[in-house]
Amino acid sequence: MHAIRQHEFGGPEVLVYEEVADPEPGPGQVRIDNRAAGVHLLDATFRSGAKDSPYPLPELPAIPGREAAGVVDAVGEGVDPAWIGRRVVAHLGFGSQGYAEKAVREVESVHELPEGVDFGEAVAMIGTGRTALLVLAVGPVQADDVVVVPAAAGGLGTLLVQAAKNAGAYVIGLAGGADKVRQVAANGADAAIDYRAGDWTGVLDRTLDGREASLFFDSVGGAVGRAVFDRLGFGARMVVFGWSAGEATQATVAEIVGRGLTVSGALGPKIVQRMGGLRALEERSLAELAAGRLRPAVHTFALAEAAEAHRALEHRGTTGKVVLVP
Repeated sequence: MHAIRQHEFGGPEVLVYEEVADPEPGPGQVRIDNRAAGVHLLDATFRSGAKDSPYPLPELPAIPGREAAGVVDAVGEGVDPAWIGRRVVAHLGFGSQGYAEKAVREVESVHELPEGVDFGEAVAMIGTGRTALLVLAVGPVQADDVVVVPAAAGGLGTLLVQAAKNAGAYVIGLAGGADKVRQVAANGADAAIDYRAGDWTGVLDRTLDGREASLFFDSVGGAVGRAVFDRLGFGARMVVFGWSAGEATQATVAEIVGRGLTVSGALGPKIVQRMGGLRALEERSLAELAAGRLRPAVHTFALAEAAEAHRALEHRGTTGKVVLVP
């Protein structure tokens, strides 16, 4: 089979498309003939060999990738042969093999997909979708909310906008650049604002038109996060699940308490366990997809173009979930 391997840490150029032996399923495992593989920003952290990685770096050479969807073409000892031919998706954990034509995974970690569910969308929901549900559980949306979603053209932001609109809220999506703003508007946001524009905070104020934001899904932090924080009304809620700007939104306890704000974090294993664990979140996420209530945006690259996919992702040149297609 063909796969993407890295033999050293470094930039995207270390991702090499090459031929390797097919993996064989061990006891309790199935082998997936991949039709789609997910790309995550954490993959780039692993690829670079960053010393501040929150997780152990892979042993080299390695095949990156943590999400895969396709058709089962072989089973290991102890697995019902009826699995062969089934359409499936799996999160591969922090193991490897995602960026490849085939991958193996324990059968209890695999989800069967109904006919009609797109493989690329399933890959998006097995990882990004479960994160979106976790964020929404920490900060549930009410019909009378005014919700602000930064990075609204990203994989997670796309789903949060949809979920907030499904709940009946007024949704303001922030994105960088005209193309991404158009995508946010097409995704159903009531207002889409380019935070790279010089007077974007003035546009935000005019959009609010005297109202105050009541729910802020903050994955960006930095100056953008602070600008939205300043526009939260008394008693508003802020859910933090990242800071892609490089630093978290800066605020003092006095500001939070004085304005009656609730600031919650949607990160960490304890929160995941409170929601029933990853498996339960994955099942719910895929059910939302199958029912058509949540539809992820997918940005595809050929498997051989994995290096270009990493470059685009790191330079914010993608929209939605980045997916490799063998």
